[in-house]
Amino acid sequence: MASSALQLLGFLISLVGVAVTIAATFMVEWRKEAQGKHRVYEGLWMTCSGTERTTCEIHQSVLKLSTEVQATRAVMLISLFLSAVALMVSTVGMKCTHFMDSMPKSKSRIALIGGIIFIVSGLLAIIITSWYVTIIVQTFKDSHHLQSREFGNAVFVSWSGGLFTVIGGIFLSCQRCCRARSESIGSNELLSTTKPKSNYV
Repeated sequence: MASSALQLLGFLISLVGVAVTIAATFMVEWRKEAQGKHRVYEGLWMTCSGTERTTCEIHQSVLKLSTEVQATRAVMLISLFLSAVALMVSTVGMKCTHFMDSMPKSKSRIALIGGIIFIVSGLLAIIITSWYVTIIVQTFKDSHHLQSREFGNAVFVSWSGGLFTVIGGIFLSCQRCCRARSESIGSNELLSTTKPKSNYV
């Protein structure tokens, strides 16, 4: 029962992480630049600028984008794809669903695989976001602080989404470890109770 609750908790946390990662992927404030009252926000898919009223323009050509934007966009999409796969795999492997009820061992392995895929997906989002921030900071230092560009709120949202996804994946994976530990403890207790006593007089 505890293992099933841990699975469900891990799945829900991963689901929240995926939703947050989706929001971060399509947010505009990945990078922001201030020019007096005029502000420019650059996302992975569009650029917005303005003072009081903001106008947005979708990136027309991928080749015109900077390397960090292209790489971040690609890895974030891969992360979301892996999360979608993990959602389907975990749904099949969770104890609260009726898929593969006749094969409990295989069902548990599938839940473990789903948790691992969630962990990989979350790590990808965290790593690529950290690399994106590193590029922005390095560019700022190389320009001797002449540029006012800095990373925006989408970076923090992406980090949060990746962290939630990793934590949920760990919960989904750890349920198998807890089960194996409880089975080993139970078998040890059974052996100790069935072991014949040798100190007979």
